[in-house]
Amino acid sequence: MTGEVSVVTSMRTPVKDLYESLGVAKGASDDEIRKAYRKLARKHHPDVNPGDKKAEEQFKEISAAYDVLSNPDKRKAYDEFGEESLRGGFDPEKAREYQRWQTSRRAAGRPFEREIFGFDGSDLRDLGDLGDLGGFGDLFGHKRRQRRPETLLAQVEVDFVQALRGTEIRLEVPGQGTVTVRIPPGAADGDRLRAGNIMVEMAVRAHPFFRREGLDLHLKLPVTLDEIMNGAAVDVPTMDGPVKLKIPVSSQPGALLRLREKGVRRGGKRGDLIVELDLRLPDQPAEELARAAKAAAGAYSHPVREGIRL
Repeated sequence: MTGEVSVVTSMRTPVKDLYESLGVAKGASDDEIRKAYRKLARKHHPDVNPGDKKAEEQFKEISAAYDVLSNPDKRKAYDEFGEESLRGGFDPEKAREYQRWQTSRRAAGRPFEREIFGFDGSDLRDLGDLGDLGGFGDLFGHKRRQRRPETLLAQVEVDFVQALRGTEIRLEVPGQGTVTVRIPPGAADGDRLRAGNIMVEMAVRAHPFFRREGLDLHLKLPVTLDEIMNGAAVDVPTMDGPVKLKIPVSSQPGALLRLREKGVRRGGKRGDLIVELDLRLPDQPAEELARAAKAAAGAYSHPVREGIRL
């Protein structure tokens, strides 16, 4: 797949605090985080706010925050390293090792320059033209300081299924040519991946039948009157191919049935596929069925509208 690049800004954009995105305190419990996410997801979901771009962006933000804070390892890394932990390929152990190295050097009073060359950066003021030192000025950032490349933020759009399975995209970046970015399986809307000095932000297109909540997939599955009344075994599409779903006898419209570990696969974990039964009544006249429906009026254990009042 070839992705079209939209460079939004040439400077790296700060990421909003994830706890703030969900409206919870940093010490919030897993249950508090889950409840906050579900409440906000229902409020800002694109299906509830069709055409509302602001709600769509908020939904992306809270989904990205929940993806990190609902994962114990990711949350631990975020609490320790903050925004840095959200970068693609971030290794907490290497980051801790580097911090220990810095701490040991400061404690010993041995900065890098003095340890290797017997002087520190303050001594360089007396050495004249640093060009005569074979590039030491570049090394220590004096006079001829070499600037890091600016971080570019690129927004790319990928298909829902491609994000679930993982894919590669090629970005045409002005002045750099083609950059290939590998998107790992389970990428979510709003995820950010780093490729060199390019920060790639994912925008995942909505699927006409499936939607995602964390690692769970949700499917509203049309079923017939016969299937919901008499029970059935029906084919349901999953990432692993079609599987049989058993519909119990006398199921109710809107009932939720769960297929374990048939959801999103990400980082060694797998969510579930949650199927909601969507009853579709016959769309053609059927006298016999109409008579049967009248006869069934006495089969209800209690009035269907019992207790509904203002």
